[in-house]
Amino acid sequence: MPERLFTAFWNLENLFAPADYAARPEWLARTLRTQLRGWSSALLQHKLKQLASIIEQMNDGKGPDLLAVCEVENQFVLDELCALLNERMPQREYQPVHVDASRDLRGIDTAFIHDRRVLQVNRDEIFSHWVIRRTGTRDITQATFITNSGAELVALANHWPSRSGDNLGSSSGFRAVAGETLGYWHERIRDIKGVDAAVIALGDFNDDPFDASVIEHARATRELRDVTRARSARFYNLSWSYLTQPAVDRRGRQRTLNGTLYHRGDGHVFDQILVSPGLVKSGGAFRALLQTARIEAFPEMTDSTASPAPIRFGLPKGNARKNVNRNGFSDHYPVSLTIESR
Repeated sequence: MPERLFTAFWNLENLFAPADYAARPEWLARTLRTQLRGWSSALLQHKLKQLASIIEQMNDGKGPDLLAVCEVENQFVLDELCALLNERMPQREYQPVHVDASRDLRGIDTAFIHDRRVLQVNRDEIFSHWVIRRTGTRDITQATFITNSGAELVALANHWPSRSGDNLGSSSGFRAVAGETLGYWHERIRDIKGVDAAVIALGDFNDDPFDASVIEHARATRELRDVTRARSARFYNLSWSYLTQPAVDRRGRQRTLNGTLYHRGDGHVFDQILVSPGLVKSGGAFRALLQTARIEAFPEMTDSTASPAPIRFGLPKGNARKNVNRNGFSDHYPVSLTIESR
């Protein structure tokens, strides 16, 4: 019987250890001193409960088999999240995959959480790919996961450089570099593992699926035939399928989502899922169930105001004790895809 893997990505928005976390490097403690004012162990634990309440609802209440994340500070917060998820879902045995090699100025990383009963990680194939630019940036985390039947899935967790100024301003070149970095390592994975390798890239790209960094540099397209017929590394971009997705907000009203996050009321599809040719044509160990790609927008996390934005927990500037919305979650919706062994 085919194995099914529920994969997802979520930007957890500023998942930092408490302000008094003793193991934080001195340079980072200085940088974050103002941002983390009032960020206590109690607030962290409450945010973790909010995040866990959404994660456990995914996959029809069974939770994801593989969850890529970003905006996590360190292994400590990942361990805390996994412990809470395992307590809430005893059928799961989640553990993190994290490389503390980020050059981000705020010390935030990409990582994975996986159920070790379903997927093992090849410890010799965990990499942190440096996105080269003038200032600090988040690396791309790559890991090879192995199912109980021995099939391999290579996953890459992304958090591309944020936008600054106008959308086509000075920061666009940084995301072009990130796209080139992802495209380069996709090609190298195919060189080593073959053209039918199952590769999935998930992340917050800080660009929409129609932007050049995604289409031209990462070589990710909505045209399925272009991917299946390509001789070089190309990705099929599933995020086009959830550009207009129905949802129910926290007041029970029907809404239409046009983004995975909202900025000044405008929706953007920054959170994307890209799959390799090996996941969309015959011959590989897995196939992506394309119709399952979706935004995970549960009612309690969907705002009922003019734009159906995800409700933030956040880490606002100033005093966290006064400004955090304890009923919030993240400023991004999670996205998900189910894949199946052949």
